[in-house]
Amino acid sequence: MAQNNKGFGFGLGKMKELANAVQKAQQVQEDAKKLQEELEQMEIDGQAGGGMVTVTMSGNQEPKKVVISPEALEEGADVLSDLVFAAMADAYRNSTDTMRTRMESLTAGLNLPGM
Repeated sequence: MAQNNKGFGFGLGKMKELANAVQKAQQVQEDAKKLQEELEQMEIDGQAGGGMVTVTMSGNQEPKKVVISPEALEEGADVLSDLVFAAMADAYRNSTDTMRTRMESLTAGLNLPGM
């Protein structure tokens, strides 16, 4: 009687692929944890009005600080409000772009078999 080494439809090669994929996924998980810590520590700026207002956020989009130049104060409340809003939007965009790029590089090459 011939012995079937395929088990549950998985040949030895498929088992190695699966084991490699699991190992890769575990590494990605560890790297993702490190990345999360790095993102928390990052300071990413957004600006408006040619630098009259600067907003700084973390890589996780947590606000860190706002710097308003004396020239921006002279523009009046309405213009200043618009500048702060624009700088916040710019910082948010820069932060999310950074996070997305870092996550894409983290998961690049993660090919799970059967997925």
